[in-house]
Amino acid sequence: MKILVTGTAGFIGSHVAMRLLARGDEVVGIDNLSDYYDVGLKKARLARFGDDPRYTHVHADLADRAAIEAVFATHKPQRVVNLAAQAGVRYAAQNPHVYVDSNVTGFLHVLEGCRHHGVEHLVFASTSSVYGADTKMPFSEHQPTDHPLTLYAATKKANEAMAHSYAHLYGIPSTGLRFFTVYGPWGRPDMALFLFTRAILAGEPIKVFNHGKHKRSFTYVDDIVEGVIRTLDKVPGKDAAWSGDAPDPASSGVAPYRIYNIGNERPVELLRYIQVLEECLGRKALMEMLPLQAGDVPDTEADVSDLIAGVGYRPVVDVEEGVGNFVRWYREYYGAA
Repeated sequence: MKILVTGTAGFIGSHVAMRLLARGDEVVGIDNLSDYYDVGLKKARLARFGDDPRYTHVHADLADRAAIEAVFATHKPQRVVNLAAQAGVRYAAQNPHVYVDSNVTGFLHVLEGCRHHGVEHLVFASTSSVYGADTKMPFSEHQPTDHPLTLYAATKKANEAMAHSYAHLYGIPSTGLRFFTVYGPWGRPDMALFLFTRAILAGEPIKVFNHGKHKRSFTYVDDIVEGVIRTLDKVPGKDAAWSGDAPDPASSGVAPYRIYNIGNERPVELLRYIQVLEECLGRKALMEMLPLQAGDVPDTEADVSDLIAGVGYRPVVDVEEGVGNFVRWYREYYGAA
């Protein structure tokens, strides 16, 4: 199968591309290698699979309409996994326009490519941040997501609405995946585990927001990838159950559209997460306790009952194993003691 994956130099995208290649698929990858964080790390991710004869890389920005139209016209992918996005919740305060360019305009170009080239299934990344100010736990795909607290979350909510409209209007089977706090080897340097590890090894204090009094459904990257692959193989309206934001399949005008949470069902307190990291590093953290940041939520907890029912999968990796794997990778990649 020929699969277009956007964001293949990114954290999750690189892992997904490797899994697809390992099972024999042909992958066309798109990435613009933005300098939002270390481009060297992005190139190193690509180097892990870039020489595979079944991989074709396209250096392009999703916001470049002509470039994305050319990718679809030239390569004619059967299925699409859209993982490229301007990431980071707080960077939007400094550069809001890049979020709309990449996450909204860029996603429109992907949808148009799927529409005009008969793509069988679009799988796209959303985020647990769409639950915003909601405090009902665990977060379920069946509860409202009308109050995002950040521009990043708002763009991802827009993606969900855009995909649903294209599924309804043009019959494009689409599945959105709400990821919960993804971590693991080859992760993003702006995320907490990366920042904590770097600071602890340097003997510098780490910033612990909300005084550490919150929990997260920390989800290991391999669990995310497994969820992506399984949902990619289940096409809404063809060989998958329906639920979430779509109407009942027995009614008229049903869109071939699904939303799934992918997150660990066992949320972990931030201070426990830090403790596990300390144990793996063999060093104690110096903590600077700070209040909750604007846009942050105190807790997240994933309800994955739809994921289990729809594709027969639930995330399984605990933080002890996942953080340990990250630390081993970090020390090897950076030569850290």
